[in-house]
Amino acid sequence: MNRRNILRLFAAAALACGLLTTAHAGSLETIQKSGTLRVAVPQDFPPFGSVGPDMKPRGYDVDMAGLIAKGLGVKLELIAVTSTNRVPYLTAGKADLVISSLGKNPDREKVIDFSNAYAPFFTGVFGPDELKVTAAADLAGKTIGVTRGAVEDLDLSKIAPASATIKRFEDNNATIAAYLSGQVQLVATGNVVAAAINERSNKRPLDTKFLIKNSPCYVGVNKGDEPLLAKVNEVIAKAKQSGALNEIAQRWLHAPLPAGL
Repeated sequence: MNRRNILRLFAAAALACGLLTTAHAGSLETIQKSGTLRVAVPQDFPPFGSVGPDMKPRGYDVDMAGLIAKGLGVKLELIAVTSTNRVPYLTAGKADLVISSLGKNPDREKVIDFSNAYAPFFTGVFGPDELKVTAAADLAGKTIGVTRGAVEDLDLSKIAPASATIKRFEDNNATIAAYLSGQVQLVATGNVVAAAINERSNKRPLDTKFLIKNSPCYVGVNKGDEPLLAKVNEVIAKAKQSGALNEIAQRWLHAPLPAGL
């Protein structure tokens, strides 16, 4: 390859990089000009995203997408994604944002940027409102149900006092049944599972006692797209201040936003 062709290749590569940078940096302007915000959301992970009886998308993430679209003053276009293709949809330009119960980790941070947290996602200890438990030490003498081998089983075993009784069940359904029937006083599980229990039954409503491990949800934004990221964070902050985000949490998780989210 001669020198002229090499220079052409470098020029083409530089142009391509420049176009990509411009496209990402100007995405907020592009969204506002088009009048539409494309958001990747789950449709198979309630209560964050599912299809309702009317065959329309519904859930925490769907409502959050609506809040952001309203904050931008544009229409909302929902794009159904799975856990495996949600980030590729964003990086390939098929969506402007990912709002899909997305957790933050070092590998993902190399590829995309994250907003401030908008939803709680955690494992914890749950039980009836009248039972006063606020920390692991308060589990002394209590009976706690947990699904055998789950993350919360391993984490609870590390912090529970010796006098606590941990009853292990083979799956989530058995753990839930044990709590509802009164076989155990408390359960250690994920907040999504607790919300599902409260959705299905009011027999023994679950109240959050304390968190075991916290892994909140964030909005995914293309790497380096600072104007859009700033606007998303602005909308999230206003929604927290106004109580709109707390209303979404109450609607779908049947619990208020945790302090400090």
